[in-house]
Amino acid sequence: MKALDAGAWPEQYYADGIMKAVVVHETGDVDVLRVHEVPRPTPGPDEIVIRVAACGVCTLDVATRSGIYRRGVELPLIPGHEISGRVVAVGAKAIEFLVGDRVATTQRFAICGHCRLCRNGYEALCTQRRFLGQQGFRGGYAEYVAVQVDNVAKVPDEVSDEQAAIAACAIGTSLNAVRDVGRVSMGERVMITGAGGGLGVHALQLARAAGAWVLAQTTSPDKADLLVRLGAHEVLVSDRGEDFSDRVKKLTGGDGVDVVIDNVGTPVFDAARRSLATNGRWMLVGQLGGEFVSFNPAQLFLKNQSIMSVHSTSKTQLEDTLALIARGVVHPVISMACELDQLPLVHRSMEEGAVTGRVVIRAGRASS
Repeated sequence: MKALDAGAWPEQYYADGIMKAVVVHETGDVDVLRVHEVPRPTPGPDEIVIRVAACGVCTLDVATRSGIYRRGVELPLIPGHEISGRVVAVGAKAIEFLVGDRVATTQRFAICGHCRLCRNGYEALCTQRRFLGQQGFRGGYAEYVAVQVDNVAKVPDEVSDEQAAIAACAIGTSLNAVRDVGRVSMGERVMITGAGGGLGVHALQLARAAGAWVLAQTTSPDKADLLVRLGAHEVLVSDRGEDFSDRVKKLTGGDGVDVVIDNVGTPVFDAARRSLATNGRWMLVGQLGGEFVSFNPAQLFLKNQSIMSVHSTSKTQLEDTLALIARGVVHPVISMACELDQLPLVHRSMEEGAVTGRVVIRAGRASS
């Protein structure tokens, strides 16, 4: 294990002892995920320090590490934006939390809190937001992390650390797509693309809970049985790049689906568009690469179809998600828990499409 040069640490108030963390100095293959000893954080006035009990491993982590995703990324960085744990230190203005509280984070560690977007519940789009795992040397692949209180929620006793860690990103983003942007209603037909992934397995459950008929699309035959157990009425296994729209039309009596929750993006763009029914709504949730598509807008407006985007999770949506987990409405799908030094293998498995649901790491559980 290598100790990080103190002169390389950009934030001066990080000085409360030493912790272990994965620090990515340059983008590349999985071997850039190296464990270092780095300064442990102390809280700013409106922050708390969390001892990380669990951190989800997201496809965005993989895209950031590899260099595929670059927008706003600042190197070096500590990856990881799906965090749960216990409060170990509290800033002077962070009055809503106490040392010992169990908490989970949104995907951010800072927002302005007073702009028009923040005031209207769209803090995920705040122009001053700072993203965990990409900026400011703050991320969940570490034993401790400091986060502004506007981006943290308390965890109910019924929710485990692992479940709480993935509440915001893997489940809260899907709640945003299904309930708040997609406005899925009882009796509608919903297709989930990439249904076997970390977003898809939870979007499926939420759409089913909303009373929808759910079609789960996946390229992994091995995931089909799980998708049925999670509530899919039909599972469509397709090859990568396949235009599966004719099969969707056949399953829906020739109409197509009312809503697409699209966790894949460009690779299924044409197939998803052709699968939409008249008045259909298309929620774009997953698109990490930079590939472009071309289409005639008339293909949408002649059928009164809409394309909408879903971005991250608000604190309110995180609180709602934790409540849904506590009540058993949605069951977090976690395929494995691992330690920091196993992350290269986890990232490789994710690149190969071999992971169902989420993997979590447990960096700080044994820390004092």
